[in-house]
Amino acid sequence: MHLTGSFWLALAVAPPLVGGLGMLVERFLLRRIHAFGHAYELLLTFGLFYMVSETTRWIWGSYTLQVPMPPALAGSVPFLGGQYPVYRLFILGISALICLGMAVALLRTRVGIIIRSTVSDAQMVSALGINTPLVSLGVFGSGSALAALAGVIAAPFVQADLSMGVGILVDLFVVIVIGGFGSLLGALLASLMIGELQSFGILWFPEFAMVFEFLLMAAVLILRPQGLFGEKG
Repeated sequence: MHLTGSFWLALAVAPPLVGGLGMLVERFLLRRIHAFGHAYELLLTFGLFYMVSETTRWIWGSYTLQVPMPPALAGSVPFLGGQYPVYRLFILGISALICLGMAVALLRTRVGIIIRSTVSDAQMVSALGINTPLVSLGVFGSGSALAALAGVIAAPFVQADLSMGVGILVDLFVVIVIGGFGSLLGALLASLMIGELQSFGILWFPEFAMVFEFLLMAAVLILRPQGLFGEKG
């Protein structure tokens, strides 16, 4: 986007490019330590995050990049009795389509059944003749592509810099804990709850805006440690 100035080109190119890089990371790095547990995978991905961040800082610097909104999505339109930015409606529409597509893919297709079964019991799925490493490769690549898509869409909305993903990582952790590991519905509802809490906090208690989501997470951990829609292990 910075080189060409084209938002739409970045939207088309970034997801498959980053998805491919994610598949390489899964194939040659994560797969080698998968047997040691999720903690090692988490440490590896955090290490890669900091390596990429520092390399980017060394090559291009740490300045903030202002990304203009595409002209077709600038301005505002009447919405529910007021004026609402077109770009926010675009984000809402894309988010809704992605959530709907993921729900259909995971809950209504054979591929989704295989993915959910692999998460639950990879050894049993492998014994049935399913190539579970290929499943993991596809899932990680798809997740990387979606992350790139989110980054491109967020760039005109927030300032693009090296730390723009750090806050999102914290929110992701809270959403997973509240919603429950492996629950798409839990992730959706938890993300909506966190968004409303953040908006409420910024509006009424800006000094403590970040505290509310952690208080909610603590309450969920006390009352239902597996999350709102998670299953007991």
